[in-house]
Amino acid sequence: MKTLLAVIMLSACCGTTLAAEHPRARALGIPFDGTPGPLNAITDVAPVAVGYTTLIEGAGAHAVRTGVTVILPRGRATLDKPVFAGMFSLNGNGEMTGTHWIEESGFLEGPVTLTGTHSVGTVRDAVIAWRIKQGKPDASGYWWSLPVVAETWDGELSDANGFHVKAEHVFAALEGSRGGAIAEGNVGGGTAMMCHGFKCGTGTSSRVVEIAGQSYTLGVLVQANYGARSELRIAGVPVGKLMPMKRPEPGDQGSIIIVVATDAPLLPHQLDRIAKRAGMGLARMGSYAGNGSGDIFVAFSTANAEAAKGAALNDARFVGNDHLDDLFNATVQATEEAIVNAMIAARDMRGEDGHYANAIPHAALVELLKQYGRYKR
Repeated sequence: MKTLLAVIMLSACCGTTLAAEHPRARALGIPFDGTPGPLNAITDVAPVAVGYTTLIEGAGAHAVRTGVTVILPRGRATLDKPVFAGMFSLNGNGEMTGTHWIEESGFLEGPVTLTGTHSVGTVRDAVIAWRIKQGKPDASGYWWSLPVVAETWDGELSDANGFHVKAEHVFAALEGSRGGAIAEGNVGGGTAMMCHGFKCGTGTSSRVVEIAGQSYTLGVLVQANYGARSELRIAGVPVGKLMPMKRPEPGDQGSIIIVVATDAPLLPHQLDRIAKRAGMGLARMGSYAGNGSGDIFVAFSTANAEAAKGAALNDARFVGNDHLDDLFNATVQATEEAIVNAMIAARDMRGEDGHYANAIPHAALVELLKQYGRYKR
């Protein structure tokens, strides 16, 4: 059977078209705090690039609803220039490879790649192969790599044990990565994901903050597949209790991967602190990080490029700890909005063995927001 392969090239024009077809949370009148960047996306943090491969094939048994998402912190320069990074595991029933070296070295060396749970090994090997194909080895003479590959479970809607993600799909996402507006919802690694009993997937948002007269941007991208319906809150409204599931809900399980990027100059231990705050944005949505959930977050800074070259002695600038609060708040705000954007952009999906996931009904959500005085136009 031939695979239907959709590689979504990210650019301002395609992002505008997608936005017209799939309104984002703010366009529905959902209120959020903070000031977003021009695209309200992780790609507002230059030169971050994002790429997707989306795989949708067949119906019934062995239906394919999966894909790959890649985030390159420095675009093509990611091959040669690492970034300072930190990470945090809120609940570890999930996987993010390469994190031991982030914790040990303070560096993220290469892209962050997101996919379904049983495709982590294939994606990890493919990222290494892509690195080798790009040319010269590193200073040691090797194409040494510990790729960061993270997952959430897509087995409810996709044939997770069919191993449908192949190396060429990873290569396509890497080669197609771009800056600009980002598609959301049923795309890339988020293709088959669900949260709070609704169809969900990939979402993004950003915030602009000012520190000591300097403007900085912080962006978030999520692959969201978590949460109990009864706990869902949007803009503070108890949506889950007002839109209950018609069948018994399984509780807070699944996973979410949150990637935070910023151009603010931060050191690795400060980026650990930023990564922790992503969990507070997740909590605003109603997650309590249940036992069955994998909630793993990584944060990186595109600043201090020269300090990452590996000289014997290096200089680095960084924001003082006493001035981090606005960045902490921006992380919480952007994480919350990115998750809501993923839900709003998602569309109904039928998948493996006829399993079906409904998208959150926009009109009914807007009506609830109006009832609670949380609608904004």
